[in-house]
Amino acid sequence: MKRELSASQSVVNRVVRLSAIIIFLVLNAEAVSAQQSDQGLKEQSDSSVQNKPWAPPPPPPDKFDWIQLTSGEWLKGELKRIYQKKVEFDSDKLDLQEFDFKDVKLIRCHRLQSVRFDGDIEVVGMLKVIDDKVIITVGQEEKEFERHQVVAIAPGTSKERDLWSGKVTLGLNIRQGNSDLVEYSSLANIKRRTSRSRFILDYIGSINRTEGIETANSQRVNGQYDVFKTRKYFWRPVFGEYFRDPFQNIAHRITLGTGLGYHLINTSKTKWDVTAGAAFQYSQSESVEAGQASDNRTPALVAGTTYETEITEKIDFNGSYSFQIVDEEAGTFTHHAVATLETELTKILDFDITFIWDRIRNPRPESDGTVPKQDDFRLLFGLGIDF
Repeated sequence: MKRELSASQSVVNRVVRLSAIIIFLVLNAEAVSAQQSDQGLKEQSDSSVQNKPWAPPPPPPDKFDWIQLTSGEWLKGELKRIYQKKVEFDSDKLDLQEFDFKDVKLIRCHRLQSVRFDGDIEVVGMLKVIDDKVIITVGQEEKEFERHQVVAIAPGTSKERDLWSGKVTLGLNIRQGNSDLVEYSSLANIKRRTSRSRFILDYIGSINRTEGIETANSQRVNGQYDVFKTRKYFWRPVFGEYFRDPFQNIAHRITLGTGLGYHLINTSKTKWDVTAGAAFQYSQSESVEAGQASDNRTPALVAGTTYETEITEKIDFNGSYSFQIVDEEAGTFTHHAVATLETELTKILDFDITFIWDRIRNPRPESDGTVPKQDDFRLLFGLGIDF
């Protein structure tokens, strides 16, 4: 009996020792595994820190506007405007710079901005753009919009002169010797832009004197005022044109009307608009045949298009075409087209080549029965100054 108890106790002792060994091995394996896991996580964390590119901390709030490009670079200065997906930013050191809106990751302004959104919504407040979000703080309230809803941004409390921009192009050709010739041309474009509207004034003038005799004299002024309704549509409450060219037998021609416009293409590099409207036209001929009235009044149907594209970083192309349908006494159909190739020489100086085509379907005969030609073509070379 004692032997059986002793044998049983021996078996129990062996089982206990074996269980203790197994438990020790299991606990030791878990400890080693945990240590290896912690080491792996540490190495992974260290590797992640090492691989993460260094980025400077965001600039503190101050009296400047700040933008951050998608490359991570920061620029301080003053946000002038955002219009047609172009950001105009005046840097203290780099002067006026222009960026594609898509290349700007973050915008932070220190003064009020007027932001125009789709749906004829306008909000004035402190502006922040972060990735795809536009955040405007009005008092204590933050309003959030999507970046793609933005139509235009302009300073909310800017000085009047900050809303204006323009360009003047001058050309001159002088020849003396066997023949004396003086020819000069000028083109001007002036714009006033806010987040809600734009005003554009264009001028084209050309005069030629050969041997002291005037052989060409054409003057044209176009003006238009647009109100943005959505990212695609705009209303043109008023547009007008004054034209004078005695050699086309037009002493004065004035057109006033109203219409609508649509953005066919509106990207950072290409803009294409079409417009149409109704107008009233008054014209006066330089001379007419006996028995004919020298002036004429007629309703007019007016349509046109403008196209702008960036060919390279230094070369732009701008084109416009318009036509008018009027009564027969006013010419039936009139056409006006301008195409300009601009080559940037400096930040404010361009070399421009401009082609102009004017056409009247039925020119009015002069007093001696001479009928002016239907088409006039001009090729102008000049230096353009941006301001």
